Amino acid sequence: MPQLNPNPWLFIMLTSWVTFSLILQPKLTLFIPTNPPSTKTSTTMKPSPWNWPWT
Repeated sequence: MPQLNPNPWLFIMLTSWVTFSLILQPKLTLFIPTNPPSTKTSTTMKPSPWNWPWT
């Protein structure tokens, strides 16, 4: 059964994980977002009721 043969896909999977872990992951963890979250508390406005003209 060819799907049980790990020879072709196991090496590709391990190579891709090693590439991700050693090269891409450190580059992604150093990324600083351009808009850091602010510590300012958000103000919530109380909605006013809507006066319908026909009531």
